[in-house]
Amino acid sequence: MYAPQGRSAGLGTALASAFAFGGSGVAAKPLIEAGLDPLHVVWLRVAGAALVMLPVVWRHRALVRNRPALLLGFGLFAVAGVQACYFAAISRIPVGVALLVEYLSPALVLGWVRFVQRRTVTRRAAIGVVLAAGGLACVVEVWSGLGFDLIGLLLALGAACCQVAYFVLSDQGSADGAQGVEPPHPLGVIAYGLLIGAAVLTAVARPWGMDWPVLAGSADMNGADIPAWLLLGWIVLMATVVAYITGVVSVRLLSPAVAGVVACLEAVIATVFAWVLLGEHLSAPQLGGGALVLIGAFIAQSATPRTASGPVASGPGEGRAADADRGRPAAEQELSGGRAAT
Repeated sequence: MYAPQGRSAGLGTALASAFAFGGSGVAAKPLIEAGLDPLHVVWLRVAGAALVMLPVVWRHRALVRNRPALLLGFGLFAVAGVQACYFAAISRIPVGVALLVEYLSPALVLGWVRFVQRRTVTRRAAIGVVLAAGGLACVVEVWSGLGFDLIGLLLALGAACCQVAYFVLSDQGSADGAQGVEPPHPLGVIAYGLLIGAAVLTAVARPWGMDWPVLAGSADMNGADIPAWLLLGWIVLMATVVAYITGVVSVRLLSPAVAGVVACLEAVIATVFAWVLLGEHLSAPQLGGGALVLIGAFIAQSATPRTASGPVASGPGEGRAADADRGRPAAEQELSGGRAAT
């Protein structure tokens, strides 16, 4: 079982990731209002981050030979898939509805962990998901933009599924390490994921038609003129490079299920940033919803993380599951509800 110090470090990196990801919108919106297409902003974000990570790509070039499927999956789903599906969704349905559907991903992660990987899911984690989802509905004020567009909802659900892939693929290294296999370095996985994602988004965004002079000017942020290059630098370095690095590390220190719930704080942080920096005031339901998301994330992160033994093996090797439960307090074993039969 993970030590309390590991859980604390995991929670800290998960919060840092939510903070970094949450700061993307407040920097991107002024650029969009200055004349850049939203999809072009996404391309600049991913392509710029891939450029920054090129030295890491070269340093971990052996991953191309050893883990091609992992790199391809991370680039297609965890990077390009989430971005493309989300931006396509908000072109058809309200942003709040798209966010709410996308952040169903923690519940989908719990289902993946419980029924596909056959790992333990605690009741606390499940309760945390329910509370966080309810709070998120209040934060985005989903009732103010209710409308039924099947394609838009399916695209938002696609973003949620791609986000599940992000958490599951980020956990790949932990599972390998537990089985005695050298895990892929997280920086290498992120670097190649960004490079592949940039290539995919280049075909989708077609940046050769971008209004490039916008980047040489300034953008308005609640009455203040901010250099466009400074906003882009924040999006590339903090909201992408730092966000992905801390996100992947947090999944390995916690678990996909717990890190997924803590990631719901991204929407709360983004809303607070918009309030402070863009003058978009919060309503009482949004404040209450933010508190509910915090409570849900706290309950989920306090749940017992995945044991260090990794997934339950089938057949004769399933004794590892029993070994993992030895030494756990009885209350924790009862809380987890037991393991699924293999």
